[in-house]
Amino acid sequence: MATTRRRTTSAAAIAALLMGLGAVSAGPAQAAPGPWSGRYMMVTYASQKGGTSPAARLSEPDVSAVYTVTTGCSANRCVATAIGPAPANPTIPNPLSYSWDGQQWKIGYDWVWQCPIGGAGQSQWSPAQSFTYYTPQPDGSLRGLWSTDIASGACRGNVVIPVAAFPA
Repeated sequence: MATTRRRTTSAAAIAALLMGLGAVSAGPAQAAPGPWSGRYMMVTYASQKGGTSPAARLSEPDVSAVYTVTTGCSANRCVATAIGPAPANPTIPNPLSYSWDGQQWKIGYDWVWQCPIGGAGQSQWSPAQSFTYYTPQPDGSLRGLWSTDIASGACRGNVVIPVAAFPA
């Protein structure tokens, strides 16, 4: 029951954020991806995050870095792997490999959220599940969302952060 409620809340939070950002676009689904390859400036718009977690209300700057993305396809599957700087949180997978689903590049993974508590740099580490997607745009960029469900602790809830990738 709690998992269903959290997933429903996550879906509602994502929909609300998309509507608020004006990021919903109608267009034909792409049956096969163009290759997501080359150098991309990947941006996480942490200053625009939302969600139900107290972490969604903590002020953070946007973060960006250049990644090299390579795509490999088999008969029925394409995977784009992004190689770049190591994440500050060592529990985030590196590199990240995104699968094409016919409309977007997506990835889901389990990791541990670092929740700041108290002062003097104290943290609480909590299990988390993330889902990220990037949708190709006509200008060659990709836009999407990074949604994380934090299972327990002081930051329990959902955090939704807009993301983008621009050719570098």
